[in-house]
Amino acid sequence: MLDVTAVILGGGRGTRLFPLTKARSKPAVPVAGNYRLIDVPVSNCINSQIDRIFVLTQFNSASLNQHISLTYRFDAFSRGFVEVLAAEQTYSSHDWFQGTADAVRKVLPHLTVYPSRDVLILSGDHLYQMDYSRFVMAHRKAGADITIAVKPVPAGRASEYGILRANARGRITEFREKPRGAILRNMRTNTAAFGFSANEAKRRPYLGSMGIYLFKLETLIGELHRDPMVVDFSKELIPSALRNFKVKAFPYDGYWKDIGTIGAFYRAHMEFVAIEPKFNLFNASFPLYTHPRFLPGSKVNRGELTRSILNSGCIIDRATIRRSIIGLRSRIGARTVIEDSLIMGADFYDTPDVRGGSLPPLGIGSGCVIRKAIIDKNVRIGKNVVLANRKGLSVYDDPGERFYIRDGIIIVAKGAVIESGTKI
Repeated sequence: MLDVTAVILGGGRGTRLFPLTKARSKPAVPVAGNYRLIDVPVSNCINSQIDRIFVLTQFNSASLNQHISLTYRFDAFSRGFVEVLAAEQTYSSHDWFQGTADAVRKVLPHLTVYPSRDVLILSGDHLYQMDYSRFVMAHRKAGADITIAVKPVPAGRASEYGILRANARGRITEFREKPRGAILRNMRTNTAAFGFSANEAKRRPYLGSMGIYLFKLETLIGELHRDPMVVDFSKELIPSALRNFKVKAFPYDGYWKDIGTIGAFYRAHMEFVAIEPKFNLFNASFPLYTHPRFLPGSKVNRGELTRSILNSGCIIDRATIRRSIIGLRSRIGARTVIEDSLIMGADFYDTPDVRGGSLPPLGIGSGCVIRKAIIDKNVRIGKNVVLANRKGLSVYDDPGERFYIRDGIIIVAKGAVIESGTKI
């Protein structure tokens, strides 16, 4: 794996995850109250012995830069690094990244400084645990120019994916982005050829692209330079490459989710608190790495916690918490009820000089009710506040930009202040 370079696509403005991306790039969005989105693909790389990792971004990258610089420090005897490459103006390029392929094209001078046999292209908003070494091994054994990780999906969900059609030898012959109707029906693949049972092949006859690509370095360079107008991998470069290169499918049947929307992000977090979660945060053999913070254990003065995750440094005072994730340094007052929610916590502990006289303390005050909500970091919620979407709204933007509703989920913006007695 020493001659593999990984490139993580940080995405654009992250509008589908707004307001979580209002003040940060998509890879910097907190996950599970302790991690950030970028920690998922970076940890997969490290666990797969890939330690040369570039992260491409161009919007709100300050917090991402800080997180990466504080977290991923390889020792002096390692060649490894995790480096952010932001969009930049050069003599040959004056524009922002125009798409996924264009982003990689523009940073090629940085990538080719390090001799690599293959380049692994990853997305920064997917949740999964995958050993890329098996992916690389299959790619090289097949003598492929490009290999794409695919997940078998049923007909009812196939239109949500880029769908690939492959022959019995696993060679991809056609690619369609979110096809429907007759076009979708023509994209069926006999997934039994990939080792699935006859029943599973019948139930899931489509191969959905996971947005994970492995290129031979020379193939990637040639395709990116062949047509400078090609700016996207899935919509342009991959369909074009099928005509001239050996493109193989690598089947993956583990847990994988695109959490690039508020709805998907929320549902994935509610799955974390299941009795037997599909994504295992407790897998010691394949850990999810992040910045060590050296916080004390959480203190629960008294209360009720049911099927919830409580991260470090919290103070809980006689609260009721059900099916929720409580992030770092959270403070929750007495008689407060939190259900089916994600509380992201805080970046610092509150003190009177930080707060000022008129603001509520950092955290959630006493007597509050919070249901089906995402509370971003450093939020101040006063006493007797109700956040329960009482009107059943699907979408709403608060004129004061304190909170938003997306997919029926209340999202309180980072650093917002919700005054005592507020009812939403």
